Amino acid sequence: MSKQQGNVQEPDLNQLRKVRREKLKELQENGKDPYQVMRYEATVHAADIKENYAEMEGKHVSVAGRVMQKRVMGKASFCNVLDQSGNIQSYVARDSLGEEAYKEFKKLDIGDIVGLEGEVFKTKTGEISIHATAVKLLSKSLQILPEKFHGLTNTDTRYRQRYVDLIMNPEVRDTFIKRSHIISAIRRYLDGQGFLEVETPMLVSNAGGAAARPFETHFNALSEDFKLRISLELYLKRLIVGGLEKVYEIGRVFRNEGLDTRHNPEFTLMELYQAYTDYNGMMDLTENLYRHVAQEVLGTTTIVYNGVEMDLGKPFERITMTDAVKKYAGVDWNEVHTLEEARALADKHHVEYEDRHKRGDILSLFFEEFAEEHLIQPTFVMDHPIEISPLTKKKPEDPEYVERFEFFMNGWEMANAYSELNDPIDQRERFKAQEELLAQGDEEANTTDEDFLNALEIGMPPTGGIGFGIDRMCMLMTDSAAIRDVLLFPTMKSIGGTDVSKKAAAPEGSAAAEADKAPEKIDFSNVKIEPLFEEMVDFETFSKSDFRAVKVKACEAVPKSKKLLKFILDDGTDAERVILSGIHEYYEPEELVGKTCIAITNLPPRPMMGIASCGMLISAVHEEDGREGLNLLMVDDRIPAGAKLY
Repeated sequence: MSKQQGNVQEPDLNQLRKVRREKLKELQENGKDPYQVMRYEATVHAADIKENYAEMEGKHVSVAGRVMQKRVMGKASFCNVLDQSGNIQSYVARDSLGEEAYKEFKKLDIGDIVGLEGEVFKTKTGEISIHATAVKLLSKSLQILPEKFHGLTNTDTRYRQRYVDLIMNPEVRDTFIKRSHIISAIRRYLDGQGFLEVETPMLVSNAGGAAARPFETHFNALSEDFKLRISLELYLKRLIVGGLEKVYEIGRVFRNEGLDTRHNPEFTLMELYQAYTDYNGMMDLTENLYRHVAQEVLGTTTIVYNGVEMDLGKPFERITMTDAVKKYAGVDWNEVHTLEEARALADKHHVEYEDRHKRGDILSLFFEEFAEEHLIQPTFVMDHPIEISPLTKKKPEDPEYVERFEFFMNGWEMANAYSELNDPIDQRERFKAQEELLAQGDEEANTTDEDFLNALEIGMPPTGGIGFGIDRMCMLMTDSAAIRDVLLFPTMKSIGGTDVSKKAAAPEGSAAAEADKAPEKIDFSNVKIEPLFEEMVDFETFSKSDFRAVKVKACEAVPKSKKLLKFILDDGTDAERVILSGIHEYYEPEELVGKTCIAITNLPPRPMMGIASCGMLISAVHEEDGREGLNLLMVDDRIPAGAKLY
């Protein structure tokens, strides 16, 4: 098949954009500048008309939205208008509109925003519609929308141009409407329980309350360095000290860590604290809150995520961390009395640990390695080792453990709760231990917060506290595959690298994008390349390597590894191929999804971090300014998965 036969002729987008600007100029010259329209009174939404047709039939209504479809047929036409609630069809006839207004209607473009009024009726085919008596252009669209959604299948573009994603994809719009309803339902439930919603600082001098590395910034007015908060905890506890007995906050927190399907460096956290209760009270509250939100937003307490049902209606399972490790790893931690015994067990079970890790740290590593993935139904994992819980009360009967639980669903940690530590002397010792970890290189360790210690010395009542990951909750309740699917504007790598002048991503076809198409000149003068191999490989050996084009279906960071990315690849067969590659320093997972790469596909499986890696992705490596540089070999997306390289 020739190239001409195999390809449909693409429209000239620049010409189409030029025509739209000419239409705008004509409108402005005739005193009908749409950008001068200040307001429009819409009486209903599209969904209101469709859901209440029996009451709405024959009534005069007005709607406002974006023209998504237009079929001009001489003296009468149809168009579809999209508002926040959905689409509705309109029948537009010259006799109803008037000749001049009908001419103006025919000049409308897909994407234009209009106000439309008329009577509600059903067409002969039974479609609920509006018989238009007036159409008013409210705003002119100068860009070209994708005809369907073919123009936004690339996830990177969808996240960068979320506004187009929301216009073209009703499922995306529904997800974010549900997210808003979820947060509103949380607020209503807590307000009904007597909690006060409060606000605490985002810019802090001491970022504590969680094990995470903060973002740092400089405040010019005070000539002082500040950090963006990593949690809400320490300020909310100050309010408990001040006598506010039930407080909560829903807000953004910031953690300087990697991006993957469940992590974004800024995310929404909800923390609450209640005086005169403990972690058992927090378990009861969590169970009731999740049921309430699911029932109110979804109309059911059974949710389905990725085809798996999770039942919020039944009592949530409660299990200690040691019992979970015994159940899923077959290791009884009650029989592990020394650090040496813990390390020996870790070596035997191939659990990686660091020299600074103590007995309790290794228990936590066992739990992460063997138990987490099995916790699909709602489960509270209680009684964590003290080493990983610097802000939690010890269990009186066993001071090596603390009154803490993590709430799991779908194998994910959904919430973290404590019987809060209110002993200022014990808290100072915990901070001291954290400072020692910081000195040993743990960038996520806490530092001593003297003002918080002063608050504890004033006196804090027995308190239960909990932190909820709102984004993960939204993922589960909207069946969204990645955290970026529930964040309207997720963190993205700037287009054009670190050059500040290129950081704003210009939409394709804009004047800025057209001006930016000059070929980039790259300076290779400071780049060192490894000398070519002198040792020869015979052709018979080389020909046994099976180089194939592979499509990246999914990519995520490997837990507990700072270097490895896990790729799920389409290699042209029915099976999905998993390959691990140590390139996380150079690429974030989301920017590789959808790319076409080259891999050797006939290498024997190699176990890495407990995962069998079946092949090798090909990269180009060089040295630049004393640092290793790496570029994953990516090829034209027109090359099909499984294509063999010769």
